[in-house]
Amino acid sequence: MEYVYAALLMHSAGKEITENGITAVLKSVEINVDEAKAKALISALDGVDIEKAISETAFAPASPAAAAPTAPSEGKEEPKEEETAKEEEETEESGMEGLSALFG
Repeated sequence: MEYVYAALLMHSAGKEITENGITAVLKSVEINVDEAKAKALISALDGVDIEKAISETAFAPASPAAAAPTAPSEGKEEPKEEETAKEEEETEESGMEGLSALFG
């Protein structure tokens, strides 16, 4: 996890995320660096839009349509609590998919 944090720190600082950069960040806080993990992270991040991945995580606010309850139409039943909970879980899972792309 510390490798990902190092990459996010570098991204936040506006620096290019490189193997040497991740190694330097981790060594600065006295973490023994596994070069294979650093290389794997750089490979996993190749072509990933980090800003987009962050915005699609579970931390992103829910869309107003998903959050606002709707009035039931005549002749239709209200969704059961199980269905509503399942929809909320699916929304959260789809946000985590973007995050998994970031972490490989």
